[in-house]
Amino acid sequence: MNSELTEEEMRRALFGAPQPEEQVSTPLVQEPVPEIVFTKPAEARLAKKKVTKAFTPRLRVTLRVGNEFEGKMTELIHEADTLSSLLAEQDAVRAARKKYKYVEVVSVRSM
Repeated sequence: MNSELTEEEMRRALFGAPQPEEQVSTPLVQEPVPEIVFTKPAEARLAKKKVTKAFTPRLRVTLRVGNEFEGKMTELIHEADTLSSLLAEQDAVRAARKKYKYVEVVSVRSM
């Protein structure tokens, strides 16, 4: 091998053969694309609203509440969005304690 390479030979070895300058790539002419606007029919929007209103499990908790010990008690109904009767009961008692001193759970039923 020849250890003395010219600058031209080194360039060819690294970058390949030079391309002639006569070949100038012309930019491709892009054809105008017609604007197409897709619109959804109104029926699809109505159907979508029906789907979003899914069934949510609810429990109805009936409570007896009052502010006097062994006094007049009133019934209070609390609706909870859960399947767990324990969580529904705790949620109802927590909400009733904000206003009433004495709270008694009567029943927990599904709706």
